[in-house]
Amino acid sequence: MLPTENRLRRREDFATAVRRGRRAGRPALVVHLRSGATDPHAPGESAPPTRAGFVVSKAVGGAVVRTKVKRRLRHLMRDRIHLFPPGSLVVVRALPGAGDADHAQLARDLDAALERLLGGGAR
Repeated sequence: MLPTENRLRRREDFATAVRRGRRAGRPALVVHLRSGATDPHAPGESAPPTRAGFVVSKAVGGAVVRTKVKRRLRHLMRDRIHLFPPGSLVVVRALPGAGDADHAQLARDLDAALERLLGGGAR
């Protein structure tokens, strides 16, 4: 499970990551990254933690399928959260194909998208 301090929950933060961040798409998902964004809600001078959020619409499948996809993505992101600069906002949006994808396929798509975003690949 993704730790509480690494969860993206506010609507404004989702919008900031999607509208002002970079994007990398794969067949099963799209990753939006707003690198090193400062968090106006964080108290103190310490660097805010990287936060990740997930968007899984009804186009992916029924409630059981959507929950399964969200759980898999949270688990995958937990192991990769340290790759991002402090204060980053990450939104992972599942596409309709994510409902049929297995864990390994989601991991490959997530890794490829992150490689493109963090490796400096062009949009």
